[in-house]
Amino acid sequence: MRLYIIAMQFLTIIPLPFSVKCGKEDLGRSLALFPLAGLTIGALLAGLDRLLSPWLARPLCDALLIAALSVVTGALHLDGLADVCDGVAARGGRERFLEIMKDSRVGAGGVVGLVLGLLLKWQALVAVPDRMKWHALLLFPVIARFGQVQTVVFARNARENGLGSSFIKGAGAPHLVIATGLTLAAVSLLLGTTGLIIPASTTLFTWLARSWFNRAIGGVTGDVVGCISELNEILALVLISALPLLPR
Repeated sequence: MRLYIIAMQFLTIIPLPFSVKCGKEDLGRSLALFPLAGLTIGALLAGLDRLLSPWLARPLCDALLIAALSVVTGALHLDGLADVCDGVAARGGRERFLEIMKDSRVGAGGVVGLVLGLLLKWQALVAVPDRMKWHALLLFPVIARFGQVQTVVFARNARENGLGSSFIKGAGAPHLVIATGLTLAAVSLLLGTTGLIIPASTTLFTWLARSWFNRAIGGVTGDVVGCISELNEILALVLISALPLLPR
């Protein structure tokens, strides 16, 4: 329960009536329950959709859901997406990439990345069939948070200090195993065995993305984790929208 609360405190800005002490290794250990925190976020989105959908057109309702997700998470991962896009746009070496990501200012590459990321996420949600919408709302935050776990466990630090290094130091194989079990259970219950193609695809994408960052900057940072998470949210929604088209 304590690690779940730590995960929720880190991943959201939802005010809790109490707080828990977070030790040096607790951030990494809380990764095991990131998918459960993602399911909680998804449940909040599904509940909001139940309130809004009878009154609003589907595209507007879905746009508000994406906005609500950004607010609930404090735009934490969107910041990572923007910083990584700025780093890529700078076209420099490793030190230049890391310097740009550390800069609090957002450049043209970051703005374009944010706009395209939010637009793609919104349109991918709109493309999900109505009968599968609540499944998608519950699952895509789960799969993205699972991607965060995969990005961090056994990763190399691109920086000696920073948020990413705090997670890497406390994370290990047991946390990845627990997160995997939670994610596969959620997907199987909501989408059946056919839905397992979604975490399989995002796992492949996460591995490829982490490998690229290993070559580009020598490892991962907190911004990298956030960027991969945002891209996994988009990919998960795209795959869920395409699921009915797959042969059975």
